[in-house]
Amino acid sequence: MDAKQRIARRVAQELRDGDIVNLGIGLPTMVANYFTGGYSYHSAIGKRLPRFRPVTTAHPDLVNAGGQPCGVLPGAAMFDSAMSFALIRGGHIDACVLGGLQVDEEANLANWVVPGKMVPGMGGAMDLVTGSRKVIIAMEHCAKDGSAKILRRCTMPLTAQHAVHMLVTELAVFRFIDGKMWLTEIADGCDLATVRAKTEARFEVAADLNTQRGDL
Repeated sequence: MDAKQRIARRVAQELRDGDIVNLGIGLPTMVANYFTGGYSYHSAIGKRLPRFRPVTTAHPDLVNAGGQPCGVLPGAAMFDSAMSFALIRGGHIDACVLGGLQVDEEANLANWVVPGKMVPGMGGAMDLVTGSRKVIIAMEHCAKDGSAKILRRCTMPLTAQHAVHMLVTELAVFRFIDGKMWLTEIADGCDLATVRAKTEARFEVAADLNTQRGDL
């Protein structure tokens, strides 16, 4: 199991049966492969298909927002973008899972543009971070060049300020509580010294710090 799969699996454990969840494009779409209950899930763009199945039971005529095969559970419904954004803006989304370029110790998120590169715009993330009851960021702990992505202060243009509730990487789980960043879990095979060395942001260590089991 690679880093992205471990992240997706851990995020799925955070979601409850019956939750209405929005999964962003990229790594977040992988979370659906680890659902164990009857979650109501709708993708970030394109057709909305609540109650997704894992990819192992994909329908030949269906793909998710990332263009990957998917399937649906009995009772699934399809609806347009207007309805999807009505759910988001109306505060009906229990949790959203988004990718991230940078997250900082103040729960700020940057995930939509790399300076100097052309992008069409921020997209639905700007609505999700304000309309969802819980914002979960799923991203690899460091950039490809080894530089930190979890910073004291984001250097890229922000998607949202003070909006992140939970950050899941292949090394650790952080939660933002009462204005502080807390390390609550360390991945199996990792240690606190490694997490500190790869994290620029300042964080508190939970008294009941857990270690993720590799077989979960």
